[in-house]
Amino acid sequence: MDINVFKIRRRASHVAFYILAIALFIVFLSPFIVMVTTSFKTLDDAFTVPVKILPREWTFSNYGDAVERVPYWRYMGNTAYITLLSLMGELIVVPLVAYSLAKIRWRGAGIVSGLLMATMMIPYTVTMIPLYRTWHAFGLTGTYVPLIAPHFVGHAYYIIIMRQFMKGIPNSLFEAAKIDGANEFQRYITLGIPLCKPALTTVGIYTFIAAWSDYLAPLIYISSKDRMTLSLGLQQFLNEFTVDWTLLMAAAVIFVLPVVVLFFIFQRNFVEGVATSGLKA
Repeated sequence: MDINVFKIRRRASHVAFYILAIALFIVFLSPFIVMVTTSFKTLDDAFTVPVKILPREWTFSNYGDAVERVPYWRYMGNTAYITLLSLMGELIVVPLVAYSLAKIRWRGAGIVSGLLMATMMIPYTVTMIPLYRTWHAFGLTGTYVPLIAPHFVGHAYYIIIMRQFMKGIPNSLFEAAKIDGANEFQRYITLGIPLCKPALTTVGIYTFIAAWSDYLAPLIYISSKDRMTLSLGLQQFLNEFTVDWTLLMAAAVIFVLPVVVLFFIFQRNFVEGVATSGLKA
């Protein structure tokens, strides 16, 4: 009898869990569904009462009109250029710094790690004006350098993530490689990088999303329309008196689509990395 009661309670807890998961899934996915369906509506249909999720009449011309209203592909090229270079910088610098803090014994490593964690508590709005004055003094405002160069010194949050993961890798692996004659750089390349694939994937995902969707930094440093990113270009769909929401939603779908696709690709690689390394992040 007790076993049956236990099974019933266990099934009830599973059912409650799945119901909660489905409810949260709908809540978080509903804005994206509304954005996609609105992109296929006419402007009148989008505001016709009662409002329906699915279009009354499917309109596919919004996507063509959206990319013609503004120089959309130029903005996408600018955004991709900044994102790829930012991603390259983080994936080169972050594991190097994290490896030195986690696996190389040198005086002051703990202090540096503490200072890195302390910088994470400083919001960007505090350093925004001093950074702008610094880049302006070098004559680099209006270029992509202020948007890309900081990624080639590593983001503190990403370094801490990578450092914590590397500290979980057994030191015996690196000591065995050292006995076999591998120097520090060879141990980093042959052991550190392959075993840190899950953490590298996580850093890649965060960097790509942050650089691709960044709005504040391009707004501060980019003044030329030819150099605008997509996040700034979408602002041009907002007129002074009216907003063509259907075209804006179509442009937003194209803007979000690469992030969604690449996220699922990176997610799969993350799972594969955990399985092949045999370690947990």
